[in-house]
Amino acid sequence: MPKFSIFILLFVFGFSFLGSFIYGVDAYNLDSSAILLPPSLDNFLGTDRLGRDILARLMEGGKVSLIIGVGSAFIASFIGLVFGSMAGYFRSGFDKAFVVTVDLFLTFPTFFLLLALVSYVNASAWVLIVIISITGWMTTARLIRSESFRITSQPFIKILNIANVSKVKILFKYYAPILAPIYFVSFTFGVGGAILAESGLSFLGLGIVAPQMSWGTILSGGKGVVEIAWWVSFFPGLMIFLVTFSLINISNYLQQLTNKKQIQN
Repeated sequence: MPKFSIFILLFVFGFSFLGSFIYGVDAYNLDSSAILLPPSLDNFLGTDRLGRDILARLMEGGKVSLIIGVGSAFIASFIGLVFGSMAGYFRSGFDKAFVVTVDLFLTFPTFFLLLALVSYVNASAWVLIVIISITGWMTTARLIRSESFRITSQPFIKILNIANVSKVKILFKYYAPILAPIYFVSFTFGVGGAILAESGLSFLGLGIVAPQMSWGTILSGGKGVVEIAWWVSFFPGLMIFLVTFSLINISNYLQQLTNKKQIQN
């Protein structure tokens, strides 16, 4: 079990949501006498070009980044689970419409589709959750659809259909437990992908806008002074790396468990 990756995630979540109660520095406080100070005992991770404390800003920005990551991954994975399982179970016209819709979404590169959608709205945490969810459900849906086709061909599903068991009951009682491992793998991958997507948009100035902050906006704020103040960009980049790396490790572990279970079955 990837205990180290789980420990890192727990630490990052605790750091972001509980750290401000311990470290009482205001993340929005401007100090003209403390501009671009390097890490020290007074400012553990240094300050930015407006004299704001980087450590306090990482805690505050982590809340937004993690909420966007978890929220959009949950919605995208749930949409993929619902439509993918329905396409694999009902087949026929619903499956054809599903394939056309997914192929249409996949025709456009995901990040450029994100840019196109964000350019027409004022970005906020909740808007980004919706937009990233809309552009991130297709891969999960295709995986779920493939597994649903396999389940539908099983004899016990055919018997349930012959017995006129409710289709809703079949989907929730028999499909959901089998599809759950794929859902959780997709969810963990989705969290990391959503955080990276939000960071990329914020780095380009199309994501979270002031006074809100995220790891992406903090990273973007340091790109102009990276040669003289490396710490402004390094630490938010490190947080993004730790979260995505840990989630990839956990996803790989869950995928290995799923593969072993399928082999045993």
